[in-house]
Amino acid sequence: MRRARVRQCHSTRVGGRSTGGGILGNVAVKPPPAWMVRLNAAFLRRGVPLGSQYLLTVRGRRSGELRSTPVSLVLVEGDRYIVAAFSEAAWVKNVRAAEAGTLSRGRHAESVSLVELPVEERGPVLRAFLEQVRGGVRFFGPQTPDAIVAARERYPVFRVLSA
Repeated sequence: MRRARVRQCHSTRVGGRSTGGGILGNVAVKPPPAWMVRLNAAFLRRGVPLGSQYLLTVRGRRSGELRSTPVSLVLVEGDRYIVAAFSEAAWVKNVRAAEAGTLSRGRHAESVSLVELPVEERGPVLRAFLEQVRGGVRFFGPQTPDAIVAARERYPVFRVLSA
């Protein structure tokens, strides 16, 4: 009998950016491939709606250059949030450093402030994310919503405020 080997995905660099992979249980969880991120970003720049996705642009913490990545917005009681399934992703580190950015889709752009929620406040937003962003669920692996909420310290959540 052969045992399936699971390779732990450490944060790797693709195109100069950290991918921030991880492992949950026995399943390697990886961020979307770089080609998919670039494709989604191109669609969003042209104004093509992709579910709840917007293009988040933040100044790089080391380079100072503008960096963009697609993110999904979650609505909870009228407030907007962004959930990160990979805490070591470059965009998360940039948001933590900059605390501000721009959300855009096509010609519509909005300057925003981004405030990271304390761990104890993340549960309801994580549950809402799992309900509202069906495509994003795969980045949490085969965990139940309760397991994801219990591990909320792994998943940064940012409140989006109009600047």
